[in-house]
Amino acid sequence: MNWTAIRAIYLFEMARFFRTLAQSLISPVLSTSLYFVVFGAAIGSRIQEIEGVSYGAFIVPGLIMLSVITQAISNASFGIYFPKFIGTIYELLSAPVNFLEIVAGYVGAAATKALFIGVIILITAFFFVDVTIAHPLAMVSFLLLTCLSFSLLGFIIGIWAGNFEQLQLVPLLVVTPLVFLGGAFYSISMLPPVWQTISYFNPVVYLISGFRWAFFGSADVPIALSLLAIAGFTLACLLVIGWIFKSGWRIRQ
Repeated sequence: MNWTAIRAIYLFEMARFFRTLAQSLISPVLSTSLYFVVFGAAIGSRIQEIEGVSYGAFIVPGLIMLSVITQAISNASFGIYFPKFIGTIYELLSAPVNFLEIVAGYVGAAATKALFIGVIILITAFFFVDVTIAHPLAMVSFLLLTCLSFSLLGFIIGIWAGNFEQLQLVPLLVVTPLVFLGGAFYSISMLPPVWQTISYFNPVVYLISGFRWAFFGSADVPIALSLLAIAGFTLACLLVIGWIFKSGWRIRQ
């Protein structure tokens, strides 16, 4: 494993993050704060508790997941797309590094950025609501796995995208609706039986449910199923990336 190459890619991507700190950090924190004000204060005054948890605290895991997923995809997709756009990816492909080292550098940086934002939003939540974490280790594990898996998805999107508009296509039209419909602001048990069944086909439900269990000890789906879902998703992304580099799809073509 070429750790020097991984470190170089990782530090380059992290430097770009800190150069655009206002866009990369302040913007998602402000957006999440508005969610707390609108949903936590306005709607929370009408919905007192869900599963024994105040509504303001109940939406914290969902808001963190929303920001982390969005940022992981955005950072990873832009990170690999930009070298494609300016043509420097060919220098990277001709260097003595394999695809695992390239993926480790870009995905590691994107996951770190998303994790950093997730932690900042969690800290921000303490200023708005009283949040307790029942299973801290499980919470950290779910957060790390989510950052990693969706950074891998973002890497795939960045390779697939043919222009800057396509970079935003999947996050805006697919991922964000899945998060909103995945129980970020409500419990699946509150839905009619038919819609509960439909919701179980949404993969984000398992992520949010597992992450919420780490906070409050209650979940919409079994915790083992949540872990299996995110592990399967991560493996699928790795297999797709391996095929991309082996075939040269959208990289050498």
